[in-house]
Amino acid sequence: MVEKIKIHNLTISKAYMTFLFPFSFREKERIELMENLRKHDFKFFKLENNELQDLYYGKGIKVSHKELDQFFLPYIEDKLFPFSTKDRGFLRYSKQIRDSYVYEVNGNNLDFTLNSIDIILCPFGIGLITIRTEMDKKQESLTNVLDFMNHFRVLEAKIEEEKGGKIIHQCGKFDSTSELILDYLCHNLKPFIIRNKKLEGYYGSLPYFEDERMLASAFFIAGENQTITNDQLFRMGQLDGKDLKGQEFISANNPKYIERYIEKRLYDRWAPNTYIITSEHTQTTVSVEKNHELENEISHFMGIHYYNLWLHYYYKIMLLKLSFEHSEVSWSKDQEYVEELIEMISKFDSHYYFKNVSVRMEGKELTKILKETFNINTLFEEVKNTVDDLNQAQEKQRDKRQNMLLFMLTVFTVISGIYGMNLIIEDWKGKTDWSKVSGYSFFEWISLLTALIGISLSVLLLASEGIKGIRNIYRKRKRDSFK
Repeated sequence: MVEKIKIHNLTISKAYMTFLFPFSFREKERIELMENLRKHDFKFFKLENNELQDLYYGKGIKVSHKELDQFFLPYIEDKLFPFSTKDRGFLRYSKQIRDSYVYEVNGNNLDFTLNSIDIILCPFGIGLITIRTEMDKKQESLTNVLDFMNHFRVLEAKIEEEKGGKIIHQCGKFDSTSELILDYLCHNLKPFIIRNKKLEGYYGSLPYFEDERMLASAFFIAGENQTITNDQLFRMGQLDGKDLKGQEFISANNPKYIERYIEKRLYDRWAPNTYIITSEHTQTTVSVEKNHELENEISHFMGIHYYNLWLHYYYKIMLLKLSFEHSEVSWSKDQEYVEELIEMISKFDSHYYFKNVSVRMEGKELTKILKETFNINTLFEEVKNTVDDLNQAQEKQRDKRQNMLLFMLTVFTVISGIYGMNLIIEDWKGKTDWSKVSGYSFFEWISLLTALIGISLSVLLLASEGIKGIRNIYRKRKRDSFK
């Protein structure tokens, strides 16, 4: 009989949790969307506005804007913290909520507070909704907190292990997280979200949105005099709460596998009291320090670590978007679209994608872990190869068109050369008498056909270029513009 890994209990006295929900919107509706957010009490986030430092993060928590300003490199700082909504970059709108909720799941009623919401309008029509929550029960088990996170981040429960969660508020009951977010908290956002008719749900606006679950992040304050163990860290990374029977569980049974998993994803600079574990599902900080000694760490979690996390999450989504767009290309019909895709990739690479985003060692080390966990480097190389493939394909198409044009010009040049560059027929002088065409000689027929075909091709070429130009203008207006 295989021996099961022992699960060690861990008491959580405070848990701060954020959830990131990506969506897609039309760039041409950006101004209208921003105006809509302002009308619904979302404030544009500016570092210069120090009144916002302690407004959104929970009671007693303050995020230093000066530290945010100093943490990131100057060339990325301008994009993350634009001075106005007219500047190019990431536009963050925030709204304070401070409402109490109850989450019913697996026989438990878990109280939590929803502190605030961010809506970040990113370049290229991608948006992120951030939900900030906290649980402040003095003696809560790690199992219950992980169970809450695992269920809350599911937008629409489909498989059996995800079902059963209910969100209760004084205004009513919500059967899913997407219902809470899109029908209550951010109902004004719904008209702007692009929905893919081929896919169900609002995650359909991003067909490359993996597993239809939000990315979670958390800061756990564990009770004093406790030891953080490998099984606890693994469960935090995997969000292993309870199984279908309502029992705490861990989704691995090999201690060596757990050790390898943790070694690859753990940031243990402040061990043995504080750890950060990063996975495809979450980035979680856990500490056994005293509450009053963690003010700075919690501020970092809400500030610099939050920005670092969602920025790399955006990189991942954007790279998946570019790969998806490439897979949808029809080479025979979408030449203009191919050019737009090349332009979009080039602008993303030059304006927004940076290998290093922070000047601090802490930021560089966490960035490395995030890139490895989200597989960003591999995705970026695939996109760079996509650019090369697209350029080669475009070059072949241009060569093909040029060869065809050269062939036609060569034919006309040869015929003109035979006639000594003179295709004029005496009957064409003055008023043309078309009744004489039937009596033309063989060579006069060649002259007539050559002249008519040449004129027709010239007209068609000019018309084709004109139509192509008009279509490109219309297409760019109809299609989202690039930021």
